[in-house]
Amino acid sequence: MRYVAIGDSFTEGVGDERPDGSPRGWADLVAAGLAAGSGEPVRYANLAIRGRLLEPIVTDQLDAALAMSPTPTLISLNGGGNDMMRPGTDLDRLVSLTEHAVRRCSAAGVRLLLLSGADPSQRLPFGRVMHRRGAALTVAVGRLAREHDLLFVNVFDDVEIRRAEYWSADRLHLNPAGHQRVAGLVLNALGHPATAHRIDPGPAPTRRLLAEARFYREHVLPWVTRRLRHQSSGDGRLAKHPEWTAVPA
Repeated sequence: MRYVAIGDSFTEGVGDERPDGSPRGWADLVAAGLAAGSGEPVRYANLAIRGRLLEPIVTDQLDAALAMSPTPTLISLNGGGNDMMRPGTDLDRLVSLTEHAVRRCSAAGVRLLLLSGADPSQRLPFGRVMHRRGAALTVAVGRLAREHDLLFVNVFDDVEIRRAEYWSADRLHLNPAGHQRVAGLVLNALGHPATAHRIDPGPAPTRRLLAEARFYREHVLPWVTRRLRHQSSGDGRLAKHPEWTAVPA
């Protein structure tokens, strides 16, 4: 098994940081689960970079993935979340870009796994708009997966992971529990039985005025500032695992 993950912050693992600050995330956990399930080492690379739009994911990152030696046997693709947070999102273009990636992987003889990202919209500004766009993209990518007989992991419609307990303080990225749940969903889809992580239900969290003000100051305002400056959180960042990394059984 030679597995490459491409995408944005969701696949990079933002929100699930190790003690040294480096991101882990669901794709790392999937690589470890594949190695444990097969009893054999897995070669793993992760080319995802936070803030990336879908076009550079299915061009730059996919180019790099397909150029690796030896060629990957499995590539996972998620993207479009950052596109949907910008005004004037063109859904048809996002679907076309995804189909471009599907055809390239098919031509290269590489198995492609498509994922929809988790739905963060319930606790975000303009959440209804984001949910509507995300739902439409999820339906379109699911249809594309069926047409090409591809595996599709629909995290967007996973109701459990929408709970606040699976999300980081910025409400946009999953926390360690959220990444662990996604890893279980992916491993199950790949035929490696794994129980999707579930947090015991507790009292519903309440929103307090001071906490809301801190959220807007610490997370929303910096995001708006970057947009006004045409900057990305991933500017200057490199992929965390650009070469094959051995994951032991």
